[in-house]
Amino acid sequence: MGRFRKYMFESEADRELISDEHYNMAYKKVKRIKGFYSHLRVYLIINVLLIISNLSRNFIGSGFNEERLFEWHTYSTALFWGIGLLAHALSVYGRDIFFSDAWEERKIKEIMDKKSANTKWQ
Repeated sequence: MGRFRKYMFESEADRELISDEHYNMAYKKVKRIKGFYSHLRVYLIINVLLIISNLSRNFIGSGFNEERLFEWHTYSTALFWGIGLLAHALSVYGRDIFFSDAWEERKIKEIMDKKSANTKWQ
């Protein structure tokens, strides 16, 4: 059914219900994004403090030692928490992080332009 015919046969209550459903979906999406940004903020603050703490503890009294700069325990918390943060980001944004609608449109246009450029001379 065409867009106009569909609009003509929908009742006002249906349009309000659809609008409410869209609002609820958008509201839930915004809450999830807000939760992810809060998680990211806590991740950055805590891990910066942990890394500074570990590095300063390693260098106080013993002087600067390059080997201690690259010890595993200094960065392990940030690494594993970062993996969890990546999983959280993928759960919030899904595949839109890497392959958004805008990316798809650009790729389609790029391929069509290449195709039209190749067929002009044949």
